[in-house]
Amino acid sequence: MTKQNQNSGQAQQSSGQLSASFRDPSGFLFSRGGVLYRQVNRKYEQEYARLMESGLYEKLVKAGLLIPHVEVDQEPATSDSAGAVAHKIIQPERVPFISYPYEWSFGQLKDAALATLSIQRRALKVGMSLKDASAYNIQFVRGKPTLIDTLSFEIYKEGQPWVAYRQFCQHFLAPLALMSLRDVRLNQLLRVYIDGLPLDLASDLLPSKTRFNFGLLTNIHLHAGAQKKYSGAEVKSRAGTMSRQAIIGLIDGLDSAVRKLTWNPGGTEWGNYYDITNYSDAAFEHKKQLVREWSARMKPTLVWDLGANNGVFSRVAGEVGAYVVSSDIDPAAVEQNYRQIKEEKTENLLPLLLDLTNPSPSIGWANEERDSFGGRGPADMVLALALIHHLAISNNVPLPQLADFFAKTGKWLVIEFVPKADTQVQKLLVSREDIFPTYTRDGFEAAFKQRFKICEAVNVREAERVLYLMESL
Repeated sequence: MTKQNQNSGQAQQSSGQLSASFRDPSGFLFSRGGVLYRQVNRKYEQEYARLMESGLYEKLVKAGLLIPHVEVDQEPATSDSAGAVAHKIIQPERVPFISYPYEWSFGQLKDAALATLSIQRRALKVGMSLKDASAYNIQFVRGKPTLIDTLSFEIYKEGQPWVAYRQFCQHFLAPLALMSLRDVRLNQLLRVYIDGLPLDLASDLLPSKTRFNFGLLTNIHLHAGAQKKYSGAEVKSRAGTMSRQAIIGLIDGLDSAVRKLTWNPGGTEWGNYYDITNYSDAAFEHKKQLVREWSARMKPTLVWDLGANNGVFSRVAGEVGAYVVSSDIDPAAVEQNYRQIKEEKTENLLPLLLDLTNPSPSIGWANEERDSFGGRGPADMVLALALIHHLAISNNVPLPQLADFFAKTGKWLVIEFVPKADTQVQKLLVSREDIFPTYTRDGFEAAFKQRFKICEAVNVREAERVLYLMESL
């Protein structure tokens, strides 16, 4: 088992409670002996009973919308929360890899939003309601957006508005609208605003024409105005009442607004990378053969494909049963990868948006609430294909630092060296001075031998490139 599988990549307090699981008095996650548990506090006893006895839990799990769990006989964990008396301990199914909304493609965030609304609609049918609509409560499991917080439900009270409405707009609708109507890269605002995008900011950034879009007018522009109006007012029962039918109408309206938001992933350098690459068919197939053979030999559980483009080699590595985190810097490539996963119903591949020169950091409370990308590792195997020249030449990262980085990310490394004679490297050097005297095959091997054992080095057919299999020291 990898470190990720044991610890979910999340920091732990001395009590074993995961550092990201502290906000909800209903319960929390903790780890013991490498196994993940969730403590259900006495405060949540009635809601948990309704969830299980109403049939909602069973229906959501069957639909792939809620992570399954089993009740276990396990000692409760101590908690920093006053009065947190345990009612039950449950063991949820392990999520293969924790990801965050600012790492998702447009389609992933949209599907997560629609899944949240579907869960709320189903909950209302049995007298329950989501009290949280946080994008962080959704993870991609078997290729589908799935709620992982079993304690997100409350018993619905007639006349009570949907308490998670604002959170849904901030975590889903506002960023989706900006990605669709302004620039897809604005999803990175979610790295800054961990509690969701402020609606007044979204309202200011959206095109003026969106004020004629009923769904965006009511749920973002007018919603933002109402927040401003009442921000300094006394706390009273100004939310009013809302019938169940009105909430259903609200959910339907949000669903319609989300579905109308679209984004075309075409038109970028990397979105059609494999159509313009300098590989011959023989070279391409040889690379796939080597990745397939080495993956089958090493039998990794978790693979990170860094610079994966649209996931061609991720799928090859996944043929041996590994779970593959398939990341790339380009939103179009990641979106294409995700759409292919949906079409093929692939269950063991997770596309993510990741800039290796500025990877996801540790953020949130005490910088421990959301883990850095590296903190969610290491992987068993890392693929770095057609990547090294971009990092070393485009971004001036010295080869020894690259070796240090890759040594921390996983045990096995499949890495491709692309020499200066390669046309792709020549493109990088055409508009800049060549200040990289050590960027040679000998210089590459010398740097990586400090951190790795080079197990194999194979010249790619009909190419000047070399594919390496290395083991970290």
